[in-house]
Amino acid sequence: MSLYTRQNAIKFTFSGHESFPCKTLWLKKGYEYIKANRDFNSSDAVVHLGVGKNMVSSIRYWYKAFGLNKDAETSWIADYIFDSVKGKDPFVEDIGTLWLLHFLLIYTGEASLYNLFFAEFHKERHEFDRMQIASFVKRKMVEASKDSLFNENTIKKDIGVLLQNYCLPRNPQSNEEFSTLLMDLDLLRQMDKRDNASGREKYFFNVEGKRQVVPEMFLFAILMVKDKTDNSISYDLLYEMGLMFCMSNLEVIDMLKLLANKYSDSLAYSDVAGIRQLQFTKQMDAKQVLDMYYE
Repeated sequence: MSLYTRQNAIKFTFSGHESFPCKTLWLKKGYEYIKANRDFNSSDAVVHLGVGKNMVSSIRYWYKAFGLNKDAETSWIADYIFDSVKGKDPFVEDIGTLWLLHFLLIYTGEASLYNLFFAEFHKERHEFDRMQIASFVKRKMVEASKDSLFNENTIKKDIGVLLQNYCLPRNPQSNEEFSTLLMDLDLLRQMDKRDNASGREKYFFNVEGKRQVVPEMFLFAILMVKDKTDNSISYDLLYEMGLMFCMSNLEVIDMLKLLANKYSDSLAYSDVAGIRQLQFTKQMDAKQVLDMYYE
């Protein structure tokens, strides 16, 4: 079973961000706003959040998309990161927090495109253009008998926002264009025009040049997606997780060896007769792994 079908997704949600990518401080703003028991639908939300009306809706959308709310309250992970007193990284200054948020955006399935794009589309293509992403999404919706919900304009806008979330701007008009939350991971890049024979803007997954994946965040992701009743994890699932983090096959293997060495009392990696797997020899808790990283 793929990570996509495990986590998801067969609901398809492609709107709500009002065509704004997630800005660096928006999740902190959303967190403080909810903690103050304020309502995003309130007429004075624009005053308290200090943004325009459409941006208020966008902040609410991204806060949910990253899995930071639970039944109209803040989730434990939101308190863990953003609490002003005890939060580990309230202003998102640590690269590990960016990797954590990147994983959560894919894992929650609230913003369907991110799960589809990193967990499934990446299996098929290293280089791509916007139309290829849209065609892939349509195919997945047809396979799920949800093609009646496909709206080309909505999907195109969602793809544009995804690229803004991760790509450095080619011709920036202001410093504001560099304030997107996940841009520093450098996971996606636009190809030079001279490499673009199709006439369309082409992009690629930046496997070689991205920021280094933090081992504890990869381990946290493993703990979140693994079958809680099974202490071993097949390499097929680990490979899919590697795609989510834009890691090559060799990087994934090196990461598993590193984790098994660093946490040898709890983990063991084996490669016998070409069968690779990660084994938990002792129970580990996802929050415990975050504690080990931040503390």
